[in-house]
Amino acid sequence: MKILITGGAGFVGGALARQFRRDGTANSVLVFDNLRRRGSELNLDGLRSDGVAFVHGDVRNMADLEALDGKFDVLIEASAEASVLAGIADSPRYVLDTNLLGALNCLEFARNRCGGFVFLSSSRIYSIQPLTQLSIVARATRFELGDDSGNIPGIGPDGISESFPCNTHRSYYGASKLAAELLCQEYASHAGLPIVINRCGVIAGPGQFGKTDQGVFTLWVARHYFGRPLKYTGFGGKGLQVRDLLHPDDLYSLVRMQLQSWNLVSGRTFNVGGGRSGSVSLHEFTQLCQEITGRKATITEDPTTSPVDIPWYVTDHGQVTNLLNWIPLRRPNQIVNDITGWIRAHESSLAHILV
Repeated sequence: MKILITGGAGFVGGALARQFRRDGTANSVLVFDNLRRRGSELNLDGLRSDGVAFVHGDVRNMADLEALDGKFDVLIEASAEASVLAGIADSPRYVLDTNLLGALNCLEFARNRCGGFVFLSSSRIYSIQPLTQLSIVARATRFELGDDSGNIPGIGPDGISESFPCNTHRSYYGASKLAAELLCQEYASHAGLPIVINRCGVIAGPGQFGKTDQGVFTLWVARHYFGRPLKYTGFGGKGLQVRDLLHPDDLYSLVRMQLQSWNLVSGRTFNVGGGRSGSVSLHEFTQLCQEITGRKATITEDPTTSPVDIPWYVTDHGQVTNLLNWIPLRRPNQIVNDITGWIRAHESSLAHILV
């Protein structure tokens, strides 16, 4: 199998590339990346040591894609400006050009040069207003879903499903991903291209150069490890916000299943995340960081809530689990363990990036 991964020098794309080479599923993996994300260049040596080839290019530039040699069995579209804050305080041009125009260019390339297309979308396509209107109860260490959210479709005891509303505003990032999903549906229908869309929740693990606006859980571990300050922001400033975490190895196991099951998944959209068992609040995550790193960080409180923040999101991955028998196995404590081990192994180089 010959695989092309756009955004492949980044955290998620790079993790998928290495796994496909290590398990022998692919005899050729090419990653394509513009290296804009700080730290992504540090991934190149590791990718090459695993037999992954690299081409520098930008999905916004169709000519860069067209210059690639040959055809591919599948294109995994993992490139993105992934910050939910992108464009909020200034122009959204870059996030829209990268996530929407970039996806269009990848689809056009795949239409003639690839046998299938995996699009990594985001849970951020769901509308902010209904997410903030969920019935939320504050417990000692986390927000919990209340009992009276039943009038909103797509919400249940297992979390947010694919039928949750996405018809009002979200963020420029979320809008760009949703618009790209619509293009994927059209190419699947009219170009006959096998396509699967994975709406990923929060992905966290080793190899992620986390920032406060994207990759915050990796950053949280790093700040504990290096003894640097942190801040609980929004919703009272107590760190009660809840997300479910997905380890990149669990995402890999799903994508591998999907590539072997095009007859089942082509043209479909799935919520993909760690689910209830993978959910954690920042307050709880802090305790894990302290236990596993053996260190503490000074944490201040800022109750101010960003207009694009939400108090609670847990992925209901029941649809893809029922179809493929896929279950995310790695829990938040293992994610913290793996991130800590990665930081310890690369401490000198990461100390200047994970700040």
